[in-house]
Amino acid sequence: MSRALTIGTRGSQLALWQANTVAARIAEAGGPACRIAVIKTTGDRLQDRSLSEAGGKRLFVKEIEDALLNGDVDLAVHSSKDMPVELPAGLTIAGVLPREDPLDAVVLPQSTVLRLKTASPMIERQAVVDALGPAPSIGTGSVRRISQLMRVFPRARFTPLRGNVDTRLRKLDEGQYDALVLAAAGLRRLGFADRIVLTLSPRDCVPAPGQGIVAVETRVTDEEARQAVERINDLSAQTALTAERAVVTGLGGGCQTPIGAVALPDGPTGLSLEAVVASLDGSRFIRASARGSQQDAAALGTRVANELLSQGADEILAEARVN
Repeated sequence: MSRALTIGTRGSQLALWQANTVAARIAEAGGPACRIAVIKTTGDRLQDRSLSEAGGKRLFVKEIEDALLNGDVDLAVHSSKDMPVELPAGLTIAGVLPREDPLDAVVLPQSTVLRLKTASPMIERQAVVDALGPAPSIGTGSVRRISQLMRVFPRARFTPLRGNVDTRLRKLDEGQYDALVLAAAGLRRLGFADRIVLTLSPRDCVPAPGQGIVAVETRVTDEEARQAVERINDLSAQTALTAERAVVTGLGGGCQTPIGAVALPDGPTGLSLEAVVASLDGSRFIRASARGSQQDAAALGTRVANELLSQGADEILAEARVN
């Protein structure tokens, strides 16, 4: 009989959804039973500071990866966008779940939505922009989102936003913000899809690399755990993640630098990749895109990264790291 596997995860609503979904899929695939171990990370403890101030998204994975390396857990489940492209020695991404909507979403207070729907049952992009006015208060702590959305709302006040999704929505409805920008994937997975007023096209905001993809990390040497995860691996999502992480690797960027990248299927065997690098104040904006074979996902990501570098992305990223 296979040994039971322990899944290490954060304790947030979304993290527990991810871990329980991985456990259920492994069971459905005939794999071993799994138990959940909640691990509090440094990022969870620093709720009063933005990610960029606190030191980046590695804060959400370090303690879980340490537990994996020490043998305290057998699997680590993460939102892949929280994972640095360089994994600790001895660890690997053994598989990923099918991708949810990778785009960013605009969420408005319920009172604003009611007013807009009274005017028109279909809420268009321009109606949202008009409703927010020239200088809205927008809740997001992501430098990637801020640097791109400054082009849509040049006079907006962007405010750091932390806490569980339901806490964020409550603050929005209480009037602490005019709008929130969140990952559509998290809203949909937690049953808040009806709060999405508008999904942002990559023309307005290219998503974070890996957004909407749940990754499962194992020890390289743990053959049993790796095989259990490989049974549930989604090849399409894995291919997209490979391309997007290759962009970040090629740029030498970290989690809290303003890099966006999204790879989408292009026909039965193709892949379309779009990426952006923007300065923190939104004044400089570089975009590149390319198409290629899904089999060459990593090379496609490297090609797009090189195109961004040829346009001066390294200068923008160096400036962002200093700030």
